[in-house]
Amino acid sequence: MITSLGLNPPLSASLSIGCTTHTSRNKQHLQRQKPVDPTLGCKIPHGCNGFSFGSRRSIYERGIAVMTDDKSTMSSTEEDLENIGILRVDPSLEPYKDHFKYRLKRYVDQKKLIEEYEGGLEEFAQGYLKFGFNREEGGIVYQEWAPAALEAQLIGDFNGWDGSNHLMEKNQFGVWSIKIPDAGGNPAIPHNSRVKFRFRHGDGVWIDRIPAWIKYATVDPTRFAAPYDGVYWDPPLLERYQFKYPRPPKPKAPRIYEAHVGMSSSEPRINSYREFADDILPRIRANNYNTVQLMAVMEHSYYASFGYHVTNFFAVSSRSGTPEDLKYLIDKAHGLGLQVLMDVVHSHTSNNVTDGLNGFDVGQSSQESYFHTGDRGYHKLWDSRLFNYANWEVLRFLLSNLRWWLEEFKFDGFRFDGVTSMLYHHHGINITFTGDYNEYFSEATDVDAVVYLMLANYLIHSILPDATVIAEDVSGMPGLGQPVSDGGIGFDYRLAMAIPDKWIDYVKNKKDNEWSMKEISSSLTNRRYTEKCVSYAESHDQAIVGDKTIAFLLMDEEMYTGMSCLTDTSPTIERGIALHKMIHFITMALGGEGYLNFMGNEFGHPEWIDFPREGNGWSYDKCRRQWNLLDTDHLRYKFMNAFNRAMNLLDDKFSFLASTKQIVSSTNDEDKVIVFERGDLIFVFNFHPETTYEGYKVGCDLPGKYRVALDSDAWEFGGHGRVGHDVDHFTSPEGIPGIPETNFNNRPNSFKVLSPPRTCVVYYRVEESRDKNSNSNFAGVKETFSAADVAKIPRKSASIESEDSNLDKVEETLAAAGADVSKNLDELASVGREDRNSDNAEMLEETASVESEIVPELEDADN
Repeated sequence: MITSLGLNPPLSASLSIGCTTHTSRNKQHLQRQKPVDPTLGCKIPHGCNGFSFGSRRSIYERGIAVMTDDKSTMSSTEEDLENIGILRVDPSLEPYKDHFKYRLKRYVDQKKLIEEYEGGLEEFAQGYLKFGFNREEGGIVYQEWAPAALEAQLIGDFNGWDGSNHLMEKNQFGVWSIKIPDAGGNPAIPHNSRVKFRFRHGDGVWIDRIPAWIKYATVDPTRFAAPYDGVYWDPPLLERYQFKYPRPPKPKAPRIYEAHVGMSSSEPRINSYREFADDILPRIRANNYNTVQLMAVMEHSYYASFGYHVTNFFAVSSRSGTPEDLKYLIDKAHGLGLQVLMDVVHSHTSNNVTDGLNGFDVGQSSQESYFHTGDRGYHKLWDSRLFNYANWEVLRFLLSNLRWWLEEFKFDGFRFDGVTSMLYHHHGINITFTGDYNEYFSEATDVDAVVYLMLANYLIHSILPDATVIAEDVSGMPGLGQPVSDGGIGFDYRLAMAIPDKWIDYVKNKKDNEWSMKEISSSLTNRRYTEKCVSYAESHDQAIVGDKTIAFLLMDEEMYTGMSCLTDTSPTIERGIALHKMIHFITMALGGEGYLNFMGNEFGHPEWIDFPREGNGWSYDKCRRQWNLLDTDHLRYKFMNAFNRAMNLLDDKFSFLASTKQIVSSTNDEDKVIVFERGDLIFVFNFHPETTYEGYKVGCDLPGKYRVALDSDAWEFGGHGRVGHDVDHFTSPEGIPGIPETNFNNRPNSFKVLSPPRTCVVYYRVEESRDKNSNSNFAGVKETFSAADVAKIPRKSASIESEDSNLDKVEETLAAAGADVSKNLDELASVGREDRNSDNAEMLEETASVESEIVPELEDADN
């Protein structure tokens, strides 16, 4: 059999969110979305032009409908929307053309309204310069949208929490404002002092709330379950963090390290942004990741929510430090060549009325609130509030939130959480997605949310063209990863969420002889043509309390007793380490155009995550990462980590993740072997628990000589060293050229390999002209450490310096030579040695040596 990304049908993930049943749809396609009840939609963009925008106020006088199903908003002509690019990519979407036209019109018209009345989308998304607290000449201006409030005051430490002398005024659009003059030339509200918004609602009751646009919020750590306070954050110039490093270039393919700063300490406590920057970022860089994805950045009053019940959208989580501390972290990541993505939560917000945005909803209509009213505004499974994406001020708030994190903190993009909940009115609850297009384009589609996501992706890429934006969508909606200009929603990647579920099912429920190579391959390659995916074997979702990591599932209690290298390996540990390496690597190599790993899983962290909560006595014991297990040299965790580092390094050298060439030439269920090509690399995975295949024939595209590029069975990865790395594998032609059916597994060439059980080996093609040049063996060295400032790497001797004169042309030399990177490092460390075998152990030693030289210097530069 043969499959490739270019030939696969555009399938979707068959998944569900908390689902038990599948709701069938009889309607073939959506002509028009179901009309929205006027009480649920925002007919007028409240708060728009609440400032001195002059003639723009005519939008209210004219009563133009905004973000509703009214045809009056569809100003674009039919001719402009007839040629929708997504339909050319996937002709099977043609029956749903009316749906795409409808939502594209909604997007175009909403964007035009914003351009007409707000000066453009980018200006509209600078709401933080108008709302919240902002310095102006002679004072501080505070503005808040609360149209249902009858009276309002600003209170805080600065006025003894008595707002009688700081009454706010309300304009016709529901925006309250006040200017507090400077006192004696100094701001009347001191930096880092507490503030709150006090207002009276329709029942005559006064309530205090944290300002919606607050940039920092803290809680009294000495009081259990104390409410949060808003904090006026405007540090003096000398106390503001100044960024030193530029953003690193966007990688060809993201290799993402998903991390939670708070639980990144080895100790049972909350870690800080600066500690993470100094202690954890070097580990991430040493393992050859190019991207860090930070969870739980936005303030959330309930720590155990993992950061997904946000209370203050513009504020960094104060548990780990200040806004300046987070800037330090991001800047240090950039200095190490790492991009930083933020796990952003715009799908819902905390139900907490005391600390969060929900506190502004005091019985208002949907037009006067950030949220929908009634059942439509409440997520039953998450116990959280749902935004009204049709509301003008909600759009301003959320779009400005994205720009704030990009510009103020220099994030390089986002991972959008809970996108499935946004896309459908049913939020995916009790729904099974089978891939039937009727499930995606019907009355169940929340077009308001779709249009918001289109605006968000357009805005992000306008501000930062090299941004990386990823969608967490379990439904597999077609077009999610297509450009907005083609009628798509505009994400760069979607998470391949079906893959971890498949691995958990296999590891939990299937014996080794029941593993199907065809099913594994199909699950990994089941993604839509031209829509990129980020694959992962396990993320934080698979590591939380009540579940187990892959390593823990494979080895369980023996991880506590059998991980010492000082004793013989038990069958359980040997199997567990071997399959851990294979599962993560085949997921990376075959599952997508990017790869993600959650903090600690790279070395097989043995325990789940359990945040402090009432159910565990508020313990931090399992809300940490046991780096000591990795750092203890006689424990076997180091083998999984070393292999994780090596597989990332392989992509660093050969860029196979970014290659569009992906061909699965063999999925043999009897042999338990999968053979595929990614780029020009040949991957051979032998999942058989016992059988070694000698002279196993594998197909390939290009003729020539092949050598080992990476071998999971190498000694330095905890293997048995059964595969020779100095063996040349020469190809033989297969069948009649140009007639695939006469070839071996539809490949025009083949060569034979040794394939031990439970191993994966990668082969690269050697170009003979370069192979004859001994100096070419050193070609990859400079590029290996380029992101870690290669200029600081000391040379071993003057003789190496002179012999390796071609270091400045590393990239083109390496590309031409196809040289084995592990071999390059080994041979550089032992020039003149007769033995030319690759030595991955020396590669690790060399890497550690370089890190010891580089990291302290980077830290000195920061300090």
